[in-house]
Amino acid sequence: MTQDENLATVVTAAASDIGEFIKSQREAAQVSIRQLAARAGVSNPYLSQIERGLRKPSAEVLGQIAKALRVSAEVLYIRAGILEPAESNAVRDAVINDIAITERQKQSLLDIYASFLRQNELDQLESAPAEPPPPPALPLAVVEEPTTD
Repeated sequence: MTQDENLATVVTAAASDIGEFIKSQREAAQVSIRQLAARAGVSNPYLSQIERGLRKPSAEVLGQIAKALRVSAEVLYIRAGILEPAESNAVRDAVINDIAITERQKQSLLDIYASFLRQNELDQLESAPAEPPPPPALPLAVVEEPTTD
């Protein structure tokens, strides 16, 4: 397989993945494809092509779709291969991927979680034993030179 064919395969797989994800989110929100297209400001045929993996949407279109679906744009960007995923964190991933709560609720939960993590770090720093002071410097011995008389 040539490099161009390999790249085409990767792009097609990413388009298919993001399309399937958008479709599943739309169906979970019980929104028709026409309603989502209208809310996102894209044409119905274009959204249909995205969902079927025939088109790969731009970051701007993904942002509009995310807003219309009330999901994190970051999740769509990662699914589409535009952003690299951040460090894996089970709690963060679970909150972001939960379709039962709104985008605002997700952000509130993530803010609270982050504040707990920061507080725990501060508590650990405060409870850590202080480093003992360095030992006192030893006085230098004064050596007197013998005098010749």
